[in-house]
Amino acid sequence: MKDIRDIMQTSPVIPVVTMADANTAVSTARALHAGGLGVIEIVWRTPAALAALRAVKAAVPELCVGMGTVWTPQQAREAIEAGAEFIVSPGIADAVGDICREQTVPHLPGAQTVSELAHLVERGYTASKLFPADVLGGVKAIKAFSAVFPQLQFCPTGGVSEQTAGDYLALLSVTCVGGSWLTRGAAGSDEDNANVRAAAQRAVALAGD
Repeated sequence: MKDIRDIMQTSPVIPVVTMADANTAVSTARALHAGGLGVIEIVWRTPAALAALRAVKAAVPELCVGMGTVWTPQQAREAIEAGAEFIVSPGIADAVGDICREQTVPHLPGAQTVSELAHLVERGYTASKLFPADVLGGVKAIKAFSAVFPQLQFCPTGGVSEQTAGDYLALLSVTCVGGSWLTRGAAGSDEDNANVRAAAQRAVALAGD
């Protein structure tokens, strides 16, 4: 079992991908990988999410594939059975965390407040998603949270853009950011895939900033 912090270190940006069908998911995932990214989070916001995860796992085995927006134990079980290598919840989801521990699958829960972060630390987490990061105060919020919880690493997501990602990544407490901008509007055409690949290449370059 990989530690969630190891997965977070795979790429400076974790693409947060919403897909309407499995075929588009595969072509998008291939473009992201061709651009140099090693991880993808497929979010459970469409009926095709599970099929998309299975298809990407089969077609692009080099990618570390996770399932996001997981709120219930049943969703966690189904995602893990489909091959999810990590699970992400936008907020506190203790029952999901229990399933992930039982199945030895890394879990990245989200938090929005000091109390929620304290709860995660009490449960043994060393990393948290911060969502929606921009609404919560962005870089200033993470600096404040890190002063109280220096043991935590953060993955800010929500409102993070290609223009602001570097500001987050400059913080020692930020391992990676979640980004939906890389694949926004992607529909699987050759032009879409070229744009996704170029966006992934620029995201990889953020590691050197």
